Amino acid sequence: MILEATVHSSLLAYLREQNPSNWQHHLTMARIIARTLRLQRSAVIQTGHTFSALPSAKGIARYSLSYLTPALLADSPIILVVPLKEQERLLSVEIPQLQEWLQTHKDIVRGHRWPESKSFQGLLLTTPEDWLNDRINHLGHFPYNIPTLIDQSDRLAEWTTQQLTVTISPSDWQTLPEAVQSIYTQLHQLILSHPKNPYECFLIDETEKEILEKLKPILSDLDSNSPFKKYLERIPDENQIMWVSVNREAKEFTLNISPVEIANILQPIWEKQPVVLMGGFLDSEKTATIYRQQLGLPDVLSLKFSANQKSEYINLYIPDGFPLPNTPQFQGVLFQQIQTLVSLSQIRNEPIIIIIEDVPLKGQLASILAAEFGSRVQVEKTEIASNGILVCGWQFWHNYQANFPIPQLLIIATLPIPSPENPLVAGRIAYYKNHRQDWFRLYLLPTALREIQRAVMPIRESQGFVALFDNRVSSRSYGTKILSALEPYARINYIDLSWFEKEN
Repeated sequence: MILEATVHSSLLAYLREQNPSNWQHHLTMARIIARTLRLQRSAVIQTGHTFSALPSAKGIARYSLSYLTPALLADSPIILVVPLKEQERLLSVEIPQLQEWLQTHKDIVRGHRWPESKSFQGLLLTTPEDWLNDRINHLGHFPYNIPTLIDQSDRLAEWTTQQLTVTISPSDWQTLPEAVQSIYTQLHQLILSHPKNPYECFLIDETEKEILEKLKPILSDLDSNSPFKKYLERIPDENQIMWVSVNREAKEFTLNISPVEIANILQPIWEKQPVVLMGGFLDSEKTATIYRQQLGLPDVLSLKFSANQKSEYINLYIPDGFPLPNTPQFQGVLFQQIQTLVSLSQIRNEPIIIIIEDVPLKGQLASILAAEFGSRVQVEKTEIASNGILVCGWQFWHNYQANFPIPQLLIIATLPIPSPENPLVAGRIAYYKNHRQDWFRLYLLPTALREIQRAVMPIRESQGFVALFDNRVSSRSYGTKILSALEPYARINYIDLSWFEKEN
């Protein structure tokens, strides 16, 4: 029996008797992965889901059974790339339970390199950091031609950029000779004289870059692993963004440099082994064209699973005629609407999440709500009460949403379109413009679509309520793409009091 048939029958029996699930794509996804393993081919799979809503399985992808089953039944070695936190749950619960049911005895190990045994035919779990570090820097820790499954691949660009970012911290300067101190003092004065901004960072300007260039002849003998050596070597590369983050209280700064485009860096990696990239939301299109372009992926099999129209819809409130975010009327009307929704939601005694990116606006709203609702209101805290009100930005919700109970109400002040006021965003936009590329279609819009789909996923679990107060979904041409990304939903333009009735 070929692997696909074995996987299908085994997983079907397991789901029926051991692990009932309301996700309807388990079997299809498992068969596709089994086929890619058997034929040694690559694939991109958009699951439409991120993490399980079960308190006992927080942080574990709902679709994990779909890749674990073929991985355990395949008669070849496999690498599974998954963050460390998720590895703990997979190794302690999901894999042992599934392996016992399947009656397989495949070796399961985890680590930052391939086992020393040349006959190893098991499943190796490793982190994205270790795998990318090996592949980018050609360390030889993992052999080539081993089928590789990468979970949470919607974060792959983020992981790669982090891996390729060189940082010079304040303590690094203390290791340098006295001859550098005058350059450091000059740089320190310039950097600390920049005006404040909400992001506490800014791009390195030409004057500062010239000062940094003076370090090259002085530090020419440094070890190749020195952050200064790596940083200075990259300065001439136009594919790099140079920025500085500032701690004004400590009067310190941190230098950073990272690539804008990573496609050319990753493209050779995909030729070394078949890979299956899996993630909730990778691209607005089934073919994942822009996603593959960003990662340098060739034209591979691409699948995109849809949400269940009956069990995974959200109640979507978008009021008509709402002021645009860049108008003076926006703040007042926004605060009034949020206060109304939060007051009505009290009867349900469930968490409320308010995503508001503007830093000053975030603080003002939190103060207003705290005056009325007291300590229930928290700003970017990783723990809240069962009836808590969390006010946070997009990045915070992106990083920690799996840690929170399922909210009944998610309020979105503005779309997650990266703001050009952020120096790092401005730097990326400038790069695209200089290369005559469509910076909105290739960067801003794909980022917004991924973020908003990921953000509302917990609400689908409870068929809760999403209030969206950014009228650009109605007044801009790209609004239809945003709304398509939110499907399925039941849309309404007025506050329906029945939404807030207490459940039995």
